[in-house]
Formats: sequence, C-alpha cells, structure tokens
Amino acid sequence: MAESASRPALAPSVFYKDPKSALDWLEKAFGFERSMVITDQDGNLAHSEMRVGDGLIYVGSEWTETVASPASVGGKNTQSIHVHVQHDIDGHCARAKAAGAVVLQGPSDQFYGDRTYRATDPEGHVWTFGQTVRQVSREEAEQASGLKIEGWM
Repeated sequence: MAESASRPALAPSVFYKDPKSALDWLEKAFGFERSMVITDQDGNLAHSEMRVGDGLIYVGSEWTETVASPASVGGKNTQSIHVHVQHDIDGHCARAKAAGAVVLQGPSDQFYGDRTYRATDPEGHVWTFGQTVRQVSREEAEQASGLKIEGWM
C-alpha cells in the first residue's frame, strides 16, 4: 500500500458528539487540513484524519460509553493536545477566538522560549498552541523557572 504522506509515530484522537461539525470548526479555527474522511453507507463519519504541519490528528465520534467528548461528561478532560505552529501565534489565537474558541490563556512568553496560548473548542477539548520565539539553554530555563530540568534538547 503506497502512502501519499508520511505517518507520524504518534497520532492523538479526539472524539466529538458531532464530528462532522468538528472537522469544519477545526479547519476554520485552527487551520487544520482534512487528509482523510471515511463515511459509512448512512453518511456517518467512520474515520477522519487532519493534518497540521507534519502532525496528524484523528477526529472521530463517540462510539462506546468509555469514548466520549468532554461535552458528554460535564466538560471534563483527561488530556490536552499541544500543537506547535511555525509563525504568528498571536494571529493564530485571534483566528481561533473569532471562530468561537474560548481562550483560557492568551498568548504569553514562557521560560523555555515558546510563546503559547490555550483554548477550548465548542465541545470542550483543551488545545495548547506554541511557537518557539527564542532559543533558551537548559541552564537559562532552570534559572528563569526555579525548576530542575532533565532531558533538555
């Protein structure tokens, strides 16, 4: 089987009550691009994939009691998804907010050299977006944060 695009080693999945609307929203708000959409004979979403940069995310529907959107479980999240953007993090945040994202933390510079913001989508998934704005050594990050850091790249 030939693949038209490389597959990352890790691809998170997010589940929605209304996954077709989620595809539209993720495209409009975050700039994700549909790379695969599979529907069943009734037109229901069976599987979908979206790309952002060199990343891949699966977008699906709730399919058992244990696989649910935050909108179905009182807004609770057990994970957050981090997406690295290459440029204009502030513009990215403005686009997301204009599309209806709830911005939990506006763009701000972090001790490790990234500028990040955090937002939720219409069903309550938490997304963090970051852009590297300056290179920071491990020592600089430790000094700025007061934390001990192991495994710095």
